[in-house]
Amino acid sequence: MVAALCVVFIWGTNFVAMKLALHDFTPFQLGAARYVLAVLPLILIVRPPRLHWKWVVLYGLIQGVGQFGLLFLALHVGMTAALASVLLQTQVFFTALLGFVLLRERIGKALQVGLVLAALGLGCFVMNYVTPGAGSSSASSPLGFVLCLGAAAMWAASNIVVRRARQSTPDFDVVGFLVWSSAVPILPFIGLSLAFDAPSTRWHWTGASLASWVSIAYLGWVATIFAYTMWTGLLTRHAVNRVAPFSLGVPIVGLAAGMIALNEVVTAWQWAGIALLVGALLRVFLKPGALSGLYRRVLKDREARQR
Repeated sequence: MVAALCVVFIWGTNFVAMKLALHDFTPFQLGAARYVLAVLPLILIVRPPRLHWKWVVLYGLIQGVGQFGLLFLALHVGMTAALASVLLQTQVFFTALLGFVLLRERIGKALQVGLVLAALGLGCFVMNYVTPGAGSSSASSPLGFVLCLGAAAMWAASNIVVRRARQSTPDFDVVGFLVWSSAVPILPFIGLSLAFDAPSTRWHWTGASLASWVSIAYLGWVATIFAYTMWTGLLTRHAVNRVAPFSLGVPIVGLAAGMIALNEVVTAWQWAGIALLVGALLRVFLKPGALSGLYRRVLKDREARQR
């Protein structure tokens, strides 16, 4: 329970760290720095995964350059950390749609209801930009909204890559796969920075503030290595349906962190969209009676340990 709550807190607050780091780094520079710290020093001690390298490269490009590249761009051009933490959770529904199209996976009734609620929630976010006098915050723009949804779609695509990689490899090494795939985005991010960043920003990182460097270290070591290791450990020790619902806490922590640490404002339309998206996630992850069932299992585990 403590490990799961720690992961939720880390992943919820890492959106604030991204915003802080973008004060001194461009999105592409931040991507390169994040993955350099994420692979060092683990790549020196973790063996390469025993599977075809196409899966490692494909996951690194889609999840690294695709998901985080678009997310960093969204936060840079107009998306608050609070809203980004919520919108990124739509990856659950993008994954379901991609699984249906590419893997012929069935979409159950709970997921169908969740998709409808999520679509209504996204509609509320759109209304925030098109309705006159909606009070849209200047920190959130339509372009940032679209890029953030693109990041969620890339996350979903990377989930499909992981499923296919698991199917092709009997002994799938999660840690080795994550560490070595994290080395893939470094050169693409450096290339993108050289191609699109203004020459005046290329050496600007030498004068970056301590807060920006701490934020990058938090993203690379804490949010990536430490949190993913704990989350993977939870998934290996417990049933997925006991672990996955904790991810519902990430947008809640992200909202609170953005509003408290960065003084971000959430409009009425955005609150409506957030409520619908959270409701959609609850419908997918928590079946009727799931919370009471989870509580009973926790008490049962506690009694077993006491005996």
